Amino acid sequence: MNYLPSVGLEVHVQLKTNTKMFCGCTTAYGAPPNTQVCPVCLGYPGAMPVMNVAAIRLTVLSGLMLGCRIGAHSKFDRKSYFYPDMPKNYQITQYDQPLCLGGGLVIELGGQTKLIRLTRIHLEEDVGKSTHYAGCSGVDFNRAGVPLMEIVTEPDISSADEAVAFLLALKQTLLYAGVSECNLEEGNLRCDVNISVRPEGTGKLGTKAEIKNMNTFKGVQAALKYEVARQIRCVAGGGRVVQETLRWDPDLGETFSMRSKEDAHDYRYFPEPDLLPVVLADAQIEAWRATLPERPAERRARFMHVYGLPAYDAGVLTAERGVADFFEATARLCGNGKAASNWIMTDVMRLLGESGRSVTQCALTPEVLAELILLVERRTINLPTAKGLLPELFEQAGRPAELVATRGLGQVGGEDEIGRLVEQALAANPRVVQDFLAGKQAAAQALVGQVMKLSRGKADPQMAGRLVAERLAARQGGAAVS
Repeated sequence: MNYLPSVGLEVHVQLKTNTKMFCGCTTAYGAPPNTQVCPVCLGYPGAMPVMNVAAIRLTVLSGLMLGCRIGAHSKFDRKSYFYPDMPKNYQITQYDQPLCLGGGLVIELGGQTKLIRLTRIHLEEDVGKSTHYAGCSGVDFNRAGVPLMEIVTEPDISSADEAVAFLLALKQTLLYAGVSECNLEEGNLRCDVNISVRPEGTGKLGTKAEIKNMNTFKGVQAALKYEVARQIRCVAGGGRVVQETLRWDPDLGETFSMRSKEDAHDYRYFPEPDLLPVVLADAQIEAWRATLPERPAERRARFMHVYGLPAYDAGVLTAERGVADFFEATARLCGNGKAASNWIMTDVMRLLGESGRSVTQCALTPEVLAELILLVERRTINLPTAKGLLPELFEQAGRPAELVATRGLGQVGGEDEIGRLVEQALAANPRVVQDFLAGKQAAAQALVGQVMKLSRGKADPQMAGRLVAERLAARQGGAAVS
């Protein structure tokens, strides 16, 4: 019998705000433990929360990017649970009236597309972070109270690869919207994974188990593959999957039970008495909608249509919004989208990778790259000269045309002048000429290299190659007649 897995994700995303959700403590990462706290985020008696409007806006922007319906009226609730990393012993969250409902995200895998529906997006406060040592545990409350958006999917995901594809597409969408840094190493993006299996042909979902606090995509993929296989073995062997919360051990490659899975009534939700409901006017929602960027998938399609790029190029260039913006500005300025794509995908991205910087952190600008491309297209300089200038322009501000003029890098492009250099190269390398006449075709390229050397790299390589070929063909013909 075949079994079908059904997977739903609860993705927790820290929002990019300067202060916490209900107090004025900073959200900056990396401070010493328990130095970014106050009576509000530590849950002292009598401390009153004040809502962070920026977090509301970023959550709504996320919902709009993902096609959600934005609730005109939402509220906050208290969720009671007792863990060391929750200083108040309750969490302020949203239960039955969240900010965003519905929506979805299309993923692409193996050339096929699939819609993963969303159930809701709600806003809450993050908890602290527990660190366990050999003989004790410590709790850092710096993270407690940071605005945390939870994106809950329907159980539409049917494999580990689909789960990773969804997380990658979601991360890209949120980065485009600028709502979060989505830095997994800093805990900006984490998720809980709900898994169940059922016999093929049955509509009712099986009993689900939840894997908590996954903070790497590789971990999600490995944990899902293991847990699906475990549940199938259990059910196929006549056993019963227990509704429980699991943890993933990456070293052992196994899941382990932590506790029985809670239901909603276990948390004893009730409306947060210290906060008013959130009421959003249609005009406010539409004003926020007007600030949305183009979605990644839409931008990929437009790059293919407007600039004539193949799907692969469009995918690479739109992977990061900064790179996509850089490409589009360069393409507009030089008027050649394919040339801009080639330069960015090869030379620029190589320099970015080697330096560990983003495209906004280097000296190179779209204006400078476009100018460099145009100098090549107008045959002011040749391609090797341009590629030689790029690393310098990447590191420090400069104008390509000025560097070319002051350094005498202008291309030797006249046919008569290059023809004279070709004759010099042929005369100086008779053995190479004889190799060509004897059938060694690679000798012609060696002669082109000699022409480039004589021109100090400033000759037009294409013209040099053509003239070398013509001169050699003439000599080859003469040798045949004799």
